[in-house]
Amino acid sequence: MCSEIALTVCAQEGIDLRFNHLDTTSFSLTGEYVPDPDEQAMVITHGYAQDHRPDLQQAVLECMVSQEGGVPFVSPSWDGNTSDTKMFQERAQVLMATFKTTPSPRYLVADSKLSNEDNAANLHSLGLITRIPNTLKSVSQVITDALRGDTWHRVNDTTRSQRVELCHYGMTQRWLVVSSEAAMRRAEAPVSKAQQREYEAIEKQLVHLRAQRFETPAAVQAALGALATSWTSHQVASSSLIEQKR
Repeated sequence: MCSEIALTVCAQEGIDLRFNHLDTTSFSLTGEYVPDPDEQAMVITHGYAQDHRPDLQQAVLECMVSQEGGVPFVSPSWDGNTSDTKMFQERAQVLMATFKTTPSPRYLVADSKLSNEDNAANLHSLGLITRIPNTLKSVSQVITDALRGDTWHRVNDTTRSQRVELCHYGMTQRWLVVSSEAAMRRAEAPVSKAQQREYEAIEKQLVHLRAQRFETPAAVQAALGALATSWTSHQVASSSLIEQKR
């Protein structure tokens, strides 16, 4: 009923319905809750805590709104331990039938939980805009290839983008790789800290190595080589031996 009212209002006010934004949020709750005997009722229980309160029970709300005006079409409640992947998969199945009867193309906009192999069959019939999960090997390869190329489009003074067309999960897709100076600084910060921590640890290792005595130069190089195998962002550029006569 709520969806029908929202769609009627949108049609009356001329609100663009081509792009539909889908997302979820969780609500943490305190106290004791008696399970509702109604089989349609949601279960308040522990789940993935988006507000970083895993000690509290929660309920999950799914919401789909129009891009223009943010008019809500769908807002069902889910059990507190329901995953976004499951919700997005079921929503995609419902939207496939709905979008077929609409006169103009419709597109679903959501985060990376929408794009997964289990949901690929549902996405074949949907126009979608989403973020591809960074955990996929293909994403790393596409980013690496983009950084090596010179076909970037300058968005502004600090941001550039590159379009890549490929087949993913059996679907022809168009990916947009975006590179910005702000994102680069954010990415470099933890790497620099990790490098500094490793450098300090290496300094301590070398202090202990220099305090040791070895029978042959080969034994020294072997010991140094064994240490270097555990380093991830440093390597041995040069070394020297101090001979101790006995």
